[in-house]
Parts: sequence; structure tokens; C-alpha cells
Amino acid sequence: MSRDTLDRRTFIGTTATIGVSTLLAGCSGGGATSGSDGGDGGGGDGGGDDGDGSGGSDGSGGDGGGGDADYLSEEPNYDGWFEGVGNYEATVDRTDADEVTVEVGAADGLSFGPAAVAVTPGTTVVWEWTGEGGDHNVSEVDGAFESETVGEAGHTFEHAFEESGVHTYVCTPHEAVGMKGAVYVQE
Repeated sequence: MSRDTLDRRTFIGTTATIGVSTLLAGCSGGGATSGSDGGDGGGGDGGGDDGDGSGGSDGSGGDGGGGDADYLSEEPNYDGWFEGVGNYEATVDRTDADEVTVEVGAADGLSFGPAAVAVTPGTTVVWEWTGEGGDHNVSEVDGAFESETVGEAGHTFEHAFEESGVHTYVCTPHEAVGMKGAVYVQE
């Protein structure tokens, strides 16, 4: 009987060791799951490797608007603005566009998509409501603009950005849960 007990203990110990090893291997998978925090709806690191060794994202799904984002090569200083914002990966580069659309109620319904976008002076940003996550607004932190609070899909609000720099904004009803965004206007 003692031989059976020893064999069972050995089996259980070995099984537990293999299970823990497998779990740890899955947790240390590096960039394989970057961007799949559940907030951006795109998941994964996009499989892209631009050869810079960063293991970063090529933006697939990260911009909240189609999945083919191009990111700035150097991030602006947001001074911790995006801490706790689930769908922020990097700043989407839209400096070649005259008009940019940002989804209101993206991903989980409580996000802006993309969370951060770079534009050039004179670009108009159009926020378009998805109808998800309840009533939202778009309110610039310094008071430069503020939309009405609505929840209907298709509603839009727009603002033309002339002044360079970082312009941060929130959805006032959902700021506490991290519904924040930024427009970086670069020369």
C-alpha cells in the first residue's frame, strides 16, 4: 500500500509541476499578447515586426476604426494621462489627413477609438458616437470645446485643431473609468 501512495504523490507532484510550468510559460510570452487587454477589441500585437527590436504593435485593431493604424515613431509626453486607460497603445498617426474620425463608445463602450491621435494644424477631428456604453460627451480638459451628452449612434461633434501641442479630453460621465483621449497637434 505504501508503494501506491508514493506513486500517487509522485504523479500529483509531477502533474502540478508541469501545470505550473505551462502557466508560467504562458505568462512570460513577451509581446505575444500585447494589446489584447480587452479594451481595444483588436487583440494581439498584429504580428508585425518592423525590425526595431521593440516588439511593439503594428496597430492592427488598436485605432478603434478599422484595424490598420500607423503609430508615431516617438510618443508625445502625456504626463501619465493614459494611466488606467484600457485601449491606449500608442498615438495613431493621422498627420496626412484633413479630417479624422474618433469613435465615442468604442471597444467596451467606454472608450475613445483611437484613444490618442496625431494630426497637423488645421485638421478637423470628428467624434462619432457608436451608441454603446450609454450617454457620452467630449469635453476638452482646458475648456476649449465640449459637446452635448448623448447616446445615440451616428451623432457627431467636430472641432478643428489649430494650436500645436497635446489636447486632452474626457467623457465627463465616464472619466472615472478611464474614458480619456488626446489629440496631438504637431507642426
